[in-house]
Amino acid sequence: LFPPLLKTKKILYTLRLLGLWNDLMIYSVFLKVYLIYSSSVAAGAQSGIEECKYQFSWDRWNCPERALQLSTHRSLRSGKRTAVSGGDFDNLNGCDDTRGTGWQWGGCSDNVGFGEAISKQFVDTLETGQDARAAMNLHNNEAGRKAVKGTMQKTCKCHGVSGSCTTQTCWLQLPDLREVGNYLKEKYHQALKVDLLRGAGNSAASRGAISETFSSISRKELVHLEDSPDYCLENRTLELPGTEGRECLKKGKSLNKWEKRSCKRLCGECGLAVEERKAELVSSCNCKFHWCCAVKCEQCRKTVTKYFCVKNGGQRGKNESHVTYGRSE
Repeated sequence: LFPPLLKTKKILYTLRLLGLWNDLMIYSVFLKVYLIYSSSVAAGAQSGIEECKYQFSWDRWNCPERALQLSTHRSLRSGKRTAVSGGDFDNLNGCDDTRGTGWQWGGCSDNVGFGEAISKQFVDTLETGQDARAAMNLHNNEAGRKAVKGTMQKTCKCHGVSGSCTTQTCWLQLPDLREVGNYLKEKYHQALKVDLLRGAGNSAASRGAISETFSSISRKELVHLEDSPDYCLENRTLELPGTEGRECLKKGKSLNKWEKRSCKRLCGECGLAVEERKAELVSSCNCKFHWCCAVKCEQCRKTVTKYFCVKNGGQRGKNESHVTYGRSE
């Protein structure tokens, strides 16, 4: 059961002892709660998957769906927050009504504390071991939660004569998922390596050493035990696809520096060549409404250039590859 519901559990079982509730009624309550939480977590996790793919789309490691532990922390809270706002949780957790200095409480802030409890229940409980790897995962789990809490924003509305703002009504809310994703991506590049044996933890002395090591590291920092494998190469054991066949970016006014270097990072530095492919993009355009009642569109074609990583020596001519992509709007 979830920590916030332990008090509710005691109340329900007290009612049962008094003969006011039977087992079936109690079971139905907890079944409802389980279904509510599960659907919210699933929705949040899916958002986390998409954000992770965005953040690592031009990296050699591009976020396989099985490796999403940190990126879903904020999403767990986001999905839960939406459910609370819609009344799905019957206000079991309530709102965070903490007052700030110099401003008046004015609404229901996102209760990040309750979200943390749900995150711990769904994520931390998966770590049943006491070795270095379990300690690393628990530390990084907490770093993810700190990232969410640290990026919360105070939103205020002024009140007073002629906009004098003598009184402010404020509330705290979670930032956009993209902002938390950007923050965690920076922490990822600054991750600290912890020198511990991966399997350490089978003795009291080992557990003590692990605990002492991790307690000295800020809970806001991400950590790792080993150096990353070579993501350039396919590794079926680790389920790594390598970078051959990956798309990269070379030109575009809207590209940032990281995106502009993607061909060098994914192809050149991995011993692969860059192949240019012309593609025809088909999309709906010049749509018009016709009475009554249909929207008719023309099919517009546009030639675009895409770049892919290929093996040296097996590169085709620049304009030899031709692919047609269809897209409706």
